[in-house]
Amino acid sequence: MTESAHKHPFAELHHGDEPLLLPNAWDHASARALAAQGFPAIGTTSLGVAAAVGLPDGASATRDETLRLAFALGSGPYLLTVDAEDGYSDDPDEVGEFARELAAVGAVGINLEDRLGPPAPHAAKIAAVKAAAPVLFVNARTDTYWLGGGEADTKDRLDVYQQAGADGVFVPGVTEPRQIADLVRHLDVPLNILYTPAGPTVPQLAGLGVRRISLGSLLYRRALGAAVEAMGEIREGRTPGGVVPSYGDVDALSRRSDLTHSDEA
Repeated sequence: MTESAHKHPFAELHHGDEPLLLPNAWDHASARALAAQGFPAIGTTSLGVAAAVGLPDGASATRDETLRLAFALGSGPYLLTVDAEDGYSDDPDEVGEFARELAAVGAVGINLEDRLGPPAPHAAKIAAVKAAAPVLFVNARTDTYWLGGGEADTKDRLDVYQQAGADGVFVPGVTEPRQIADLVRHLDVPLNILYTPAGPTVPQLAGLGVRRISLGSLLYRRALGAAVEAMGEIREGRTPGGVVPSYGDVDALSRRSDLTHSDEA
């Protein structure tokens, strides 16, 4: 990790007594609502951003939408890290420029995925981001478990990304405690794991040495599922259950003021 990154408050959250539990928002209201619950940092979810505007996730199609969301969220009373898919370009300089734009609107972190492509081009993107926006905490994701067969070349890829300047690494899809602990022992930078209801709990991940736990698209998908479920109950003549914020509560989330008002809790 670079010295400048380690001194940043967001980087320090990866070295506290507990792992950084990172909820992922998809719009201004969801980010403010989550921050109001005391989460010091908020991430974005590329699936939520893409689905909200009718574009595919993982297709490098949402560069503009992601930047607009970062602009809306970057001045919020929380630390913002942005899921930028693969950086929206194969050109490291273009990825570096996008990172510079994110930093300019207030983001403090970026997540970049390798999509199982060759490690060297991904490492070049990481290095370009660190050169263009040194303040950004670069979380380098490998998809060996998410899209591939698992352990085969995970450590080799992570070594390349660490050497390129990554401040942390992300291995979504790995849930076996032995494999997680082995990765923690191998790494020189914090390990980010994707929480899944079928996998280890937050305390279990903490015990394994994981330093960052992301929710990814889970909250967006839960929100969508709750909306569909509520409509089904209403159609069948039942009163839908679950917590429903009031109109005023949600309207208050659009105000760019602090989060101390009781009606925003």
